[in-house]
Amino acid sequence: MKKFILLYLGFITLFSCAKNEEEYVLIPKKVELKIPSNFPGLLYDLSQNLLTEEGIALGKKLFYEGRLASDGVISCGFCHEQASAFTHHGHTVSHGVDGKVGFRNAQPIQNLAFFSEFTWDGAAIHLDLQPIIPITSDVEMNENIPSVLSKLNSYQEYEVLFTNAFGDREATSERMLKALSQFMVTMISGDSKYDKVIRNEENATFTELEINGLEIFNNKCAACHSGALFTDQSYRNNGLPTNPKFPEEEGRKRVSGLKDDFYKFRVPSLRNVAKSFPYMHDGRFGNLEAVLDFYSDGMTQNGGVVDTLLVKSNGNLGIDLSSQEKTALLAFLNTLTDNTFLNDKRFAEF
Repeated sequence: MKKFILLYLGFITLFSCAKNEEEYVLIPKKVELKIPSNFPGLLYDLSQNLLTEEGIALGKKLFYEGRLASDGVISCGFCHEQASAFTHHGHTVSHGVDGKVGFRNAQPIQNLAFFSEFTWDGAAIHLDLQPIIPITSDVEMNENIPSVLSKLNSYQEYEVLFTNAFGDREATSERMLKALSQFMVTMISGDSKYDKVIRNEENATFTELEINGLEIFNNKCAACHSGALFTDQSYRNNGLPTNPKFPEEEGRKRVSGLKDDFYKFRVPSLRNVAKSFPYMHDGRFGNLEAVLDFYSDGMTQNGGVVDTLLVKSNGNLGIDLSSQEKTALLAFLNTLTDNTFLNDKRFAEF
């Protein structure tokens, strides 16, 4: 009788575990993406990669996983730190395995679901494909996809995570990349002071200086940094002198092969711009004051075709900005800082 009871209880335990595991695996918890009311529509097709709690959790684990690199240390999060809008704070250009140095500044990771092309030159045309570039770059993570998958498949913790997210324990390139995208898609920054004012939220108002800065911005900057994302997502030559430290840099021309694309770079979003220093593709400017000084007095012919929006009626390059206008612009740009996003524990490593 005692033996029968033990067998019965064991059967109940196994049945319950199997049932719970089946429910957990086959019915992942769907996540609804909350899009700010003042934002445009998504460009990332969620129907091809449904958001789930389990997929996002796997993506976050992978984002901070050093084993995606050949040295077991350099993760995506190594070069994209939350406090600085997921940029590589303290470095003009990114540092990878064995201290190797690239030739471009790490861009912020925010609102990527509203973009269709990625990196400074648009080399990645889908968010799912973008991580392949840093993973396989010899100056970044210096790995290859088969090696990464082999490592992931050797750890029991990833067997559980992949099973929970995709119903199968095997780590494949598609699943890995989709999980990373799920995590990055949720990284929406749209709760700055600017957003609250635009949405007419209670007690949200600009100061007189910020209002002045917004007017100047609309007149002199918004042609390129347009819309709720503060970028028109185009590629432009802004008259930045070529950098002798990186003679191989050609900008968009590296992707298109077109001569006219020499030293064109993607117009960056200005959201959280006060926190995402240093600036420009090579991180040459350490603060926003230096950026504004460049646009008023530092532009030059650089061997490419400088954007016509930056050519004055007299043929000179630059944007007319007085010191007072720069002060007002800086005040406005600071309203684009989203502290909720920068401190959101959902995106933090620990």
